[in-house]
Amino acid sequence: QQYYSENQSYAAFLCVNIWLSPQQERKRALTVWSKVCFAIGGAPYQITATALGFFLQIFLLDVALLDPLNASVILFVGRAWDAVTDPAIGFLVSRSPWTRHGRMMPWILVSTIPAVLCYFLIWVVPPIEQGKIMWYLLFYCLFQTLQTCFHVPYSALTMFISNKQEERDSATAYRMTVEVLGTVIGTAVQGQIVGMANTPCINNTSPTNSSNHSVHAEDCFISHQPLAPQSSYLSLSQRLAYMIASAVISLIYVLCAVVLFFGVREQDNQGGLKAQKHVSFQTGLRLVMGHGPYVKLVLAFLFTSLAFMLLEGNFAVFIKYTLGFREDFQNILLVIMLSATFTIPMWQWFLCRFGKKTAVYIGIPVMPFMILVVCVKSSLFVSYIVSIAAGASVAVAFLLPWSMLPDVVDDFKVQNPTSQGHEAIFYSFYVFFTKFASGVSLGVSTLALSFAGYVTGVCVQSDSVNLTLKMLVSAAPVSLIALGLLIFKTYPINEECRQYNNKQLQLLLR
Repeated sequence: QQYYSENQSYAAFLCVNIWLSPQQERKRALTVWSKVCFAIGGAPYQITATALGFFLQIFLLDVALLDPLNASVILFVGRAWDAVTDPAIGFLVSRSPWTRHGRMMPWILVSTIPAVLCYFLIWVVPPIEQGKIMWYLLFYCLFQTLQTCFHVPYSALTMFISNKQEERDSATAYRMTVEVLGTVIGTAVQGQIVGMANTPCINNTSPTNSSNHSVHAEDCFISHQPLAPQSSYLSLSQRLAYMIASAVISLIYVLCAVVLFFGVREQDNQGGLKAQKHVSFQTGLRLVMGHGPYVKLVLAFLFTSLAFMLLEGNFAVFIKYTLGFREDFQNILLVIMLSATFTIPMWQWFLCRFGKKTAVYIGIPVMPFMILVVCVKSSLFVSYIVSIAAGASVAVAFLLPWSMLPDVVDDFKVQNPTSQGHEAIFYSFYVFFTKFASGVSLGVSTLALSFAGYVTGVCVQSDSVNLTLKMLVSAAPVSLIALGLLIFKTYPINEECRQYNNKQLQLLLR
């Protein structure tokens, strides 16, 4: 019966395609230029997220000179607030009226300028000591809210650039390539500009790359004495470097938004179902969270994303203090992102050839190579080699979730043909869970460093801090990845299911 129904639907699909004229098909086709412009729109989120993920913790600790406990509060509250706003923005976007620019594009356009202003102010050290925590909390939360107004509509835009599954997959591959390139840009701009203005640590003692562990703690580590006034140790050139880097990133953010707005035409892909009534937020949420494949996909990627976020948030501090490569940490981060960029096309070919689930099992477990950095004696060469392998795993973590979410949305549409228009809710809740995980990881890891005895501005941290950093960038991520892959085994949408859903949707959308 299923075979008969499938072939009957496919025959109807062929009849409709015969009826459509070649001119109409050409009009519906997604051009390479549109895919490129769509992909460029994903760069602002990744550029700013990478800069914040890799450098905000170390900026708050070593430049703004905040106590680790206060820094953990800022990082957790900011990311938790960001996570909470995602479902709310997703609901508002799903209820937005259709305009001549579409339903998603106005959100992207209006939020851009306020977002870049708030982003710039995050990297400014205010001239007041008492209100410094509130300064960073305010502008961090504001930026996360405004960026959500950009990113949730942009993510849902995947479903509105084409009604063809293969074109959306191709556009997603373009997007992931540019987004990983965005992480390279964010790492390069922030890391290289800031790296040119390294602040000397206490006593002006800077351990060398090859002998960092031979430096005597009594020469450059003050564990129980209070730090001198801020003006004594904080380099004004480094403050200026962070501001310049944020200004450059803000300019790139605006340019990418302009390219997206003028280069992509949003389509109304509801077709014959567009007259269906919108359901309430509670009903839509119940439908979305009751869809088994979506829940399993989100849970699986929640744990793997948490693993990558733990690594991202602590890797710069780990390289700087545990490995002792104070002058090279920005270059090592850049190698990871370059490796991820170059391997995205390879993974796109792999998932098209062998399937998306296989790509997850092969690609993400590359990450445990980070254990080598922890277990092997500190070596700059080993660090670079492992960074290349880690970059290949980062590419899979970028590509697969956004490539598989449209499959889940399509499966939901097939199973619920009378309930449409929930794309923004699907995407916003996925972003909600990943951002909440990010907030938890950053807050907990910074708090762990505080309990371990992290001291701001010193050359060498204590053994307990170094041990904590090793756990945060190796053992914890590996355990989370293993748990995520275990959950992913229950994910039911394989290649055969995708093809069947594609045929059913082509019929429904006519």
